[in-house]
Formats: sequence, structure tokens, C-alpha cells
Amino acid sequence: MGLVSENLAREMWGSPVAALGKQVRTGLQNDAWREIVGVVGDVYDNGPGRKAPSIAYWPIMLDHFELETLHVTRYGVFVIRTNRAGTAKFVAEARRAIWSVVANVPVFLTRTLQDIYEESMARTSFTLVLLAIAGAMALVLGVVGIYGVIAYTVTQRSREIGIRMALGAQAATLQNMFVRQGLLLSGIGTFVGLAAAAGLTRMMSSLLFRTTALDPLTYVVVSALLVLAATLASYFPARRATLVNPVEALRVE
Repeated sequence: MGLVSENLAREMWGSPVAALGKQVRTGLQNDAWREIVGVVGDVYDNGPGRKAPSIAYWPIMLDHFELETLHVTRYGVFVIRTNRAGTAKFVAEARRAIWSVVANVPVFLTRTLQDIYEESMARTSFTLVLLAIAGAMALVLGVVGIYGVIAYTVTQRSREIGIRMALGAQAATLQNMFVRQGLLLSGIGTFVGLAAAAGLTRMMSSLLFRTTALDPLTYVVVSALLVLAATLASYFPARRATLVNPVEALRVE
């Protein structure tokens, strides 16, 4: 009898249910066929960022193991499901329960499932934090760049703004004019960035695990965030310019 992992069952027979009752063997000479009596969940031995390996589980004592040196290690593993996991009081109670049966057995390496999960995700979490920091810095630099461009444009067009205001142009109209200019620049940059991101993501699709190459929701949210940032970066310089007295604006050379 033997067990197989879920992905091995899907690879060989199409579904976990179809694998039940089938036969497998280790491939060694004269090894007997063994019936599959169960399918277990995939185990990500290589980390959560890689596909789980296809695994077949055999009884610990098999005929072909008799040729190898038998190693016996005296230890046991207890898996306990409780809402008190990780508390010192519960660990002490578990130790007393074990010592009441075998007093000289050391109890060590107590971990919760959350600890194991966080340990397996440590490298991925660190990478995501670095990417988040890099993305935030890129966003800040982009906003500062847009603000600087619009502010410089407003300064160069101060005389024009004074003339427009002297002729009766409303402050809101002038503000909208500069905001539209900022949105045009950010729209062009967003379009170019989305095209480049889509192309690069497809090139890196082999490095992605259980993630689609194109995520429309992510692209929409990031684009909306960039447009909002560009709008604010364009609005404040324009608003500041329209608050200047038209007479002082006309004196600007």
C-alpha cells in the first residue's frame, strides 16, 4: 500500500479520486506493485515560491530497504490543535503530560504552525518589503518630478496668467488648465509604464508561481494612484499661481 501527493495524482491520473486503487512501485528491480490507498495534500518542500514536488509515500519498512543500514532514532513528534497554542502555560501542561508517561524524555523545539509559516515566508517577505520600498520611492520621485515641471511651467507663464486674470479669467479655469496639462503628462507616462510592465511581466512569467502574468486589478489600482498623485502635484502649483495679484504677475519679466 502507498500514498501519493495531490499533484502526482493529477499528473498521472487526472484527479485525486482517479488515483485511488491504482498501483505504483519504486522502480527498483523486482519491486512489487503497491496499491494507492490515499492522496495527501501537496508539501512545499522547496519553499512557497516553487511548485510542490510530486511525492509517493511508502511504508517505512519495505523489502528493498533491508539491504541498507537501518538507522533508529528515538524521538517523537506531537501535533496538537488548540486555541492556546504558543502560550507558556499550555507548553508546560504538555510537558507534564508527556513526562507522566515517560519521565526521562526531553521535550524541546516547540513551535506553532504560525511560526513555521513565518519562517518559510521570511525570504519572500523580505523581498516584498524591499520591492515596496523601491516602489514607494519611485512614486515619490514621480510626484516630485511632476510637481517640479508644473511649478516651473507656472513660473514661466506668470505674465500670461496675470493677463488672463486681468481680462476676467476665473481662477478655477486657470487651475483646470494646468491640472489638465499635468494629467496629460501623467497619462502618457502611465500608458508607457503599463506597456513596459506588461512586456516585462510576460518575460518574467517563468519566475512567477501561482500568479498570472497580467493582473488587471493591480494595474488599475496603481494607475489610479499615479493619476491621483499627478492631479495633486499639478493642482497646488496652479492654485498658488492664481492667488497672486494680477498686477504683480504682469510685472514679472
